[in-house]
Amino acid sequence: MIEATISDQEFGLFQRLIYKIAGISLSDAKKILLVGRLARRLAQYELSSFGDYYRMLATGNFPEEVQTMVDLLTTNETYFFREPKHFEFLRDEVIARRTSASAFRVWSAASSSGEEAYSIAMTLAEALPNSPWDIVGSDISTKVLAKAVSGHYSLARTEGIPPGYMRKYCLKGVRQHVGTFLIAPELRKKTSFYQVNLTHPVDADIGEFEVIFLRNVMIYFDPETKAKVVHNLLPRLRPGGYLIIGHSETLNGITDRVVNLRPTIYRKP
Repeated sequence: MIEATISDQEFGLFQRLIYKIAGISLSDAKKILLVGRLARRLAQYELSSFGDYYRMLATGNFPEEVQTMVDLLTTNETYFFREPKHFEFLRDEVIARRTSASAFRVWSAASSSGEEAYSIAMTLAEALPNSPWDIVGSDISTKVLAKAVSGHYSLARTEGIPPGYMRKYCLKGVRQHVGTFLIAPELRKKTSFYQVNLTHPVDADIGEFEVIFLRNVMIYFDPETKAKVVHNLLPRLRPGGYLIIGHSETLNGITDRVVNLRPTIYRKP
């Protein structure tokens, strides 16, 4: 019979494992969350304890299950046009002042299930109707990336989307898809998603960007990991480009390679 609880020793094993893989520091307060999200995996393999599940993962023979564990422990809440001032800054300050005719590129570096990336896409589609642009979204979780690629969401997720954008860029489902909406194909074809572990060096093939959104993910990292992540991202930010972080985050003491313009917004010299 599966134990409904996890010992401190077992929880410590998972804390170290998810830190090693994703750089995420699980506080002791997350113990209940871990049990809730992983208990079904024990049932799936008919294991009697979290210790048995950890030992199964540690064998190295179940890479897909390791990814499932990562997916379950790194999936975080997100929504369209979260922290709307950032999208206003992108439209009114960054795009309005640009002089280059080259493709305008934005990276949603912790895009989760795609709401942030598609919020950026709607903003660019409106602000750059006659100019080339593209967006890259990335996450460590393959589960949320599959959701992002589909661009298919419940209508309950539309709060925050301006009504004009909703009419123009969100296609309401009919028949078996009633109660849902699909991001318009002209936005989806300009938005690509990739699995990226931000704690590892970023492949140069991803290219360079005018703006990188790195929001609401560093709160899960310790200072050492924050510094590593920012160090990995900055080579992909073009000189003069902007790095935007979440309102509960700061780069104070993390890096001196970008200039703080205002809270949560930094620029690369």
